[in-house]
Amino acid sequence: MKKVILLVVLLSVSFVNSQAFIGSGDNKFQVGANFQDNGSGLNLSYDFGIGQNISVGFSSTYLLGVDDALKNNANDDLNAGFDNRFDIRARFNANLGNVVNIDENFDIYPGLSLGLKNLGGHLGMRYFFTEGFGIYTELNTPFAKYKTEKLTPAEKLHNQFTVNVGASFNL
Repeated sequence: MKKVILLVVLLSVSFVNSQAFIGSGDNKFQVGANFQDNGSGLNLSYDFGIGQNISVGFSSTYLLGVDDALKNNANDDLNAGFDNRFDIRARFNANLGNVVNIDENFDIYPGLSLGLKNLGGHLGMRYFFTEGFGIYTELNTPFAKYKTEKLTPAEKLHNQFTVNVGASFNL
């Protein structure tokens, strides 16, 4: 009986064990909040592992809350339409969780993204509490904006430093 209980406990522990990134074939879906100057919204992302430490995917953000009147100049309205509130990006990540080896449930992933507004980079971190559920945060910044002349306040949305925070799921 003791051997049966020990076997059940060992099998249970092995099912609870989670990894943040397992390599080729890994699927991650993330949903969270996006925060930036003059707006906040919803961020969705999906990553698919194509190598031991490499994943590709997409990320999309829609700003739900946009400050209509800018705080620093109440006469300058933001006037952000759908095209200014929405952004979608193709992304490439270098998943370095097993390289830095902090915890097998922790992944850190720097990456590049090519979106509707710019070419940018991000630094993300995620931690899984169980096999299927974890939390994430990403810091995003543009490297090259498509519009080189002065941006209107609405065009600055998604063309600035942003932060995403939310839940991550293994699929």
